[in-house]
Amino acid sequence: MSIKIDRVKEYEALLDVYEKEGLDTSLFGDRIAAIIISGDKIIGLNNVSGVEIRGEEIEDGVRADVKIEDNVELHFPIHLCTGFLKNEGYQRVIFNITVGNNSKVKFLSHCIFPYAKDFIHDAYSKIKVGEGSLVIYEDEHIHGEGVKMISKTEVEVGRKGRYTGKFSLIKQRAKELKLEMSAKLADYAVTELTSKIKAIKDDSVEIREVLKLEGAHSRGNLKSTVIAFDNAKANVVNEAYGLGDYSKGHVECHEIVKGSADVQTIPLLRVRNDKAELTHEASIGRINEAQLMQLMAKGLTEDEAAELIIKGLLEGGNNLNP
Repeated sequence: MSIKIDRVKEYEALLDVYEKEGLDTSLFGDRIAAIIISGDKIIGLNNVSGVEIRGEEIEDGVRADVKIEDNVELHFPIHLCTGFLKNEGYQRVIFNITVGNNSKVKFLSHCIFPYAKDFIHDAYSKIKVGEGSLVIYEDEHIHGEGVKMISKTEVEVGRKGRYTGKFSLIKQRAKELKLEMSAKLADYAVTELTSKIKAIKDDSVEIREVLKLEGAHSRGNLKSTVIAFDNAKANVVNEAYGLGDYSKGHVECHEIVKGSADVQTIPLLRVRNDKAELTHEASIGRINEAQLMQLMAKGLTEDEAAELIIKGLLEGGNNLNP
């Protein structure tokens, strides 16, 4: 990992946050392709065979191009670390990611804003998945009390490509979040977009997930889970468009409300091809009463049982059948 001398302290401070939060510090090693960002500075950059990352410092942030060659299969994830270690400010981050044909890669993206009290994070990512490639992109967030986050990701999946995108904000409060993820699929492409968010106090959450099944035999899932407590507000919109012959899409939206939280979910399905098939399921309600009673019968308090159920919902796995 190449670190500039004048930025070693920021690098070490980010490592310290990773350790405190139980994140994998080996992601900072030389065998990992990575870019480490703090505020508007690139403080670490490392490339490996088959992966080229180029970063540019721009006003209030960083722009990075990530290119993966054809026929690359990485045994370690590509690490994208975006940090901000001050109390207040503004940060803009732009990622342009291109994955060649027949490659298999995983991205681990961490957004680390542990001390933020009055901070805006504005992120835009464009991801292109080549033919026959498999890409997994996991985006995990560690926030302070005062983060306003705007995140937009646009994905194009080539013929027979597979893309899984996961957004997670479950350890700290969301405060103000606007999240948009969209995917456009070619023939035989497969995609799953998943978001898991915990909103408390007066947090405000807006989620928009969009699935465009343009290719023949393309398939996709949209899955969102929001746990809203206290006076939090959440608005979830899931859109699926059946355009290609024999394309199939499914929307799954589950929200749990506790206290005076205000939650709205809107599944929007549109078919413009009589050979396409779209389905959806959505639920908003309190914690499952039967599960709650079963756990309380084993000696847990109501709060402990509720917390365990919520943890299972937020941390449980997701599977997309081939």
